[in-house]
Amino acid sequence: MVDEADVVVVGAGLAGLQCARSLRDRGIHAVVVESGDRPGGRVRTDLVDGFRCDRGFQLLNPAYPAVHRHVDVAALDLRRFGRGVVVAREGGQAVVADPLRHPTLLAATLRSGYVRPTELARLGAWLAPALGPVPRLLAGPDRSRAESLDAGRVTGHLRREVLEPFLAGVLAEDDGSTSVTFVRLLLRSFVRATPGVPALGMQALADQLAEGVDVRLCTRATEVRPGSEVVTDAGTLRARAVVVATDAVDAGDLLAIATPSMKGLRTWWFAADHSPAQATFLRVDGRGPQAGPVVNTAVLTAVAPGYAPRGQHLVQATTLMTGARDEHAVRRQLAELWSVDTGPWGLVTVHDVDRALPRQPAPLDVRRPVDLGGGLFVAGDHRDTGSIQGALVSGARTAHAVAVALGRPA
Repeated sequence: MVDEADVVVVGAGLAGLQCARSLRDRGIHAVVVESGDRPGGRVRTDLVDGFRCDRGFQLLNPAYPAVHRHVDVAALDLRRFGRGVVVAREGGQAVVADPLRHPTLLAATLRSGYVRPTELARLGAWLAPALGPVPRLLAGPDRSRAESLDAGRVTGHLRREVLEPFLAGVLAEDDGSTSVTFVRLLLRSFVRATPGVPALGMQALADQLAEGVDVRLCTRATEVRPGSEVVTDAGTLRARAVVVATDAVDAGDLLAIATPSMKGLRTWWFAADHSPAQATFLRVDGRGPQAGPVVNTAVLTAVAPGYAPRGQHLVQATTLMTGARDEHAVRRQLAELWSVDTGPWGLVTVHDVDRALPRQPAPLDVRRPVDLGGGLFVAGDHRDTGSIQGALVSGARTAHAVAVALGRPA
C-alpha cells in the first residue's frame, strides 16, 4: 500500500520532530516514521522499576538559543544542577563553585587550590572568544581543543584535574581532538545558564516536541527511493519531499552520503537507599585515567527527586565507550568519589549509547548542506553542531529548505 503525504520525515529524534513542527506551522503536513516505540531518538527516558533512567546522562541547557525559541522550558519544570563541580584528587576532594550562585562555598573554593591567578588568567584569555559575538567566534581560527589549550599555555592543575575531566563527559572524548570552536560554543552556554533535567526525565522534552505531530512509531524505514518514496516495514510512503533525520550513521546508509563517525558513552544507573550527598554538583575525577573509567557521576535525585521512587535515590556514572566494562571497577571508583560503600547499591540498568555524539574535529563546519536535490533532505545534529541546540537548529532550517523547494517558504 502506498500512502501519500506532503513530506515524510524519517526519524523522530529532536531534529525530525522540530522539522515536522516547523513544517506544520507553515501548513505543510509531515508524516514522521520512527523505528522506536517512543519519540526522541537519542533523547529518551526508560522507566525501570520506578526509576527514571535517561538514555545516557543528558542535560538541557536553557541558554541554547534554539531551546529558548522552540521549547516551553517552564512546562518541563527544569531542575537545575549546582553551578560547580566536586573534584576527587589524591588526599581528598575539593569544591569549585560559582561564588555568585553558591556564596557559602566561596571559602571552600578558595581553599581548593584551583584558584591560582596565573592559571585563571590564562584560562580566561583562552575562553574569552566564547564570550563575544558568535559570528566572530565562528570566523576565527580553529584547531583541536588540546592544541588550543597548549598554545594558550593553559596548563597545571585547573586544566588537568577540573577542565579536562569535565569536558571528557560533555564531549565523549578524552584525547582533545574536538574543535576548539565547538568547545567554546558549548562553554559559552554553560557560562550563560545552568543546565538541568526536566522533573520527569529528558523524555518530557521529546514528548513536548512531538505534540501535534503525526508520528508513526515502531515503523522502520528500510529504503529511500528516488522520487520521494520511503519504504518501511509497514508499507511505502510517497511524498513531495523526504527528510532523513536520523543519526549520522543511519543517514549515511539511507542516503549514501558521507557523514561523521560517532562517539559513544556508557551510563551506569545505581539505586541507593541513602543518598551519598545532598549537593547538586557533578563529580569528576582529577586523579587521571589510572583512577578508573568513570568520567563523571551525579546524584540525579538530589536535583530531581522524581527520578526515583519515594525513599530511594538514583546515582549515575558515565564512562567513555572505550572505558572498562567491569562493574567492579566502576563501583570501586564510585566508592572513592562518594566516600561511601557502594556494595549495597543496586544496579538498575546500563545504557550503551554507541552513537551519542558525532565527531566534530577542526575546522568546525556548523552549516552542512541539508538539501541534497531531487526532493531529498537530511537533518540532524551532524549537519550543525553535536548538541540539542544543533539538532533543533538543523530541524528548523531543513524545514525552511523543504518549504522553499515546495514553494511555501513563509
